Amino acid sequence: MNCHCGNDKTYKACCEVFHLNNGKTETAEQLMRSRYSAFVLADGNYLMATHHSSTRPIKEKKAIVKWAKSVQWIKLEVLETTKGSQNDTEGIVTFNAYFFENGNVDVIHEKSAFVKENDQWFYLGLSQ
Repeated sequence: MNCHCGNDKTYKACCEVFHLNNGKTETAEQLMRSRYSAFVLADGNYLMATHHSSTRPIKEKKAIVKWAKSVQWIKLEVLETTKGSQNDTEGIVTFNAYFFENGNVDVIHEKSAFVKENDQWFYLGLSQ
């Protein structure tokens, strides 16, 4: 089975690597994909650890995990990546995350900002 994030690799060869190494990805897109997989798996610890400390929603962790478990994740579509490579310190990833909730298919369309600090990428929040 392919990884939850949509890559052709297995979960074990793809996002699980990042889930086990605390989100040490090479690119912002890899981090975004691994965070999507963490939503699929309702891994609140990973979601908090990879969310930048300045915007980390610690108080919402339980609610986020509860919601992630309550929906059926369908697929992730990465639409565009701006910067976010190994040599950058910031990046933007635009994506659609499809899920099934209360009998309906819904989509999260987001343009996410990422920042690299101490050689590690973090999710910052919505891009302006």
